[in-house]
Amino acid sequence: MKHKTASSPLISMGSWLLFAAVALAPLPFGSNQPVPIAFWCIVLGAAVVLTSKSVDSLRPGQLALAALAAIVVAAYGLVLYEQLAEHPLIPAEPNPVWHDAEAALGVPLKATVAIAHSQPWLELGRPLVCLLALTGGFLVGVERERARRLVKVIAWSGAVYAAYAIPSYLIDPNHILWLEKMAHVDSVTATFTNRNTAGAYFGSCAVIWSLLLCERARRAMPPGPLDWRAMGTRLFSAASRRVVVTLAMMFLCLIALFMTKSRGAALLSLLALMVAFIAFFRRDLPRWTALATALAGSGAAALILLQIMGGGVNARFDLQGFSDEGRLETYKATVRMIADHPWLGTGQGTFGYAFPMYRSPDASVYGVWDRAHNTLFEIAAEMGVPIAVLVVAAWIAIIATLARGVFVRRRGILVPAAALGVALICSLHSLIDFSLQIPGYAIVALSLIGVGLTQSFPEQVREPKTR
Repeated sequence: MKHKTASSPLISMGSWLLFAAVALAPLPFGSNQPVPIAFWCIVLGAAVVLTSKSVDSLRPGQLALAALAAIVVAAYGLVLYEQLAEHPLIPAEPNPVWHDAEAALGVPLKATVAIAHSQPWLELGRPLVCLLALTGGFLVGVERERARRLVKVIAWSGAVYAAYAIPSYLIDPNHILWLEKMAHVDSVTATFTNRNTAGAYFGSCAVIWSLLLCERARRAMPPGPLDWRAMGTRLFSAASRRVVVTLAMMFLCLIALFMTKSRGAALLSLLALMVAFIAFFRRDLPRWTALATALAGSGAAALILLQIMGGGVNARFDLQGFSDEGRLETYKATVRMIADHPWLGTGQGTFGYAFPMYRSPDASVYGVWDRAHNTLFEIAAEMGVPIAVLVVAAWIAIIATLARGVFVRRRGILVPAAALGVALICSLHSLIDFSLQIPGYAIVALSLIGVGLTQSFPEQVREPKTR
């Protein structure tokens, strides 16, 4: 007899709040302003509180992940306190900028580790919304049906945004909703203000739709080893409406992805499509030859997609190659910033204030760099190297757990496979951009990763009680 998670109206209400957040968070310009961030913190906080009863159903492996998250949060909170406190617990020298300001102004100032008073506190909403999304997904994912429902909510909402983004760009590429675009006029950005974030979002949705298509294909085939040559004929022989719709939604998201002209998002999404395909059919690829054939076939399909649909992406590769001179100079400056403040950083949310002191004279004077375009570097610069190391350890644990879930699950492999694909996109893309720092995408990706983590453990089975 299978053990079922105790359900309640409160858990159902919290789950629907999370579903609403992942569906609507991309809408108001990626929820990248203080008011939307505060609103989603309240909504996601309510979802976590309402679903907190699900903690009773967690098992030791899942509780170990929760303990790791608690360690990261505790360390993060300690550093945040040290940055704000006038009398820190850890002996640390205030940022030298305060002494320079005192000498220039001739008045005493309250010196802190952070280079801007209260900025770490004001910037708390972004990491908080990420933590709440991950926690909410983790609690909702205790029940497999709710986890699948979240996956489908993300998939359908992504298709809706793609259906809006493509014609709106063709009709009026100069506007996002009702506001005029400040940049990326030649690219699809949907409801986001940055094409790279939009590319990561549509790529993530395409991965989910591809796995839903794989699930339809597997169900259409008889049990046992797959006959790959007969799959296409058998899949479309009955002209299943669901198969056609799923395929159409996947290509809709792929079209929107390539129209963003984001090089990193396109390549990482194609990589995630390959990984998701092999992860889903891994039990049907028992031999190395079959695995190598599937890898070569999926790689060839990805290259064909890039050539046929990725004209704008290929044009940017031809023009700029794989590197961006502005980002390379920014990375060098950020490394110097980290070297000067390795333990506690310059203060959360202060990268834009500290970067001009380190900006290279060789870099272009065009534009304002308020992001490092590498989330890990930015965390190390603002919060210190120890926190960055903890974040890396947490991401390694997340990806390892999701990969393990793909191997140990015999049923319900869709959820951990989708979470693994999206985790690869968002974690690797955050090393070349700042997509995870945009709440409209972070809420979607981290909620999915949360349910994937919970569903990466085999289902618990209880023996029937005997009299």
